[in-house]
Amino acid sequence: MEEKSLSAMIDEGFREADRGNTLVALMHLEEVLDRTSNPEVTSYLAYCLAKERGQFQRALDLCREALEKEPSNAVHYLNLGRVYLAAGRRKNAVHIFRKALRVGRNHKIVEELERLGLRKAQPVPFLTRDNPLNKYMGKLLSRMGLR
Repeated sequence: MEEKSLSAMIDEGFREADRGNTLVALMHLEEVLDRTSNPEVTSYLAYCLAKERGQFQRALDLCREALEKEPSNAVHYLNLGRVYLAAGRRKNAVHIFRKALRVGRNHKIVEELERLGLRKAQPVPFLTRDNPLNKYMGKLLSRMGLR
């Protein structure tokens, strides 16, 4: 396989994964994985494995491997967060997405956070969210337009 063809397959895999066609992306990325040691390929492959095959532990290991090689690449955090979401671990995903925004601004991460619909911080942070004082102060502040 020539270099241009390899590059085209990688780009197609990334595009399909971002569109949500993870099965097609998985086919492209698995084919090129043994020919390249690109951490971004590893990261996207991890997301596709989690989504299509439910191999969450392997996907997490692959994402962490990619992050070790390129800790400043926000795409790795995006894919790690997507793996956590596929595994049903929303809290971990939100934590990773927020961490990713500190590393670098990525519109895909912002879209994921908006899609998740994050809650506002409670008015009295040292009390639990379901504490009546927090509940009623939150409602009052929202009605007053201060929140």
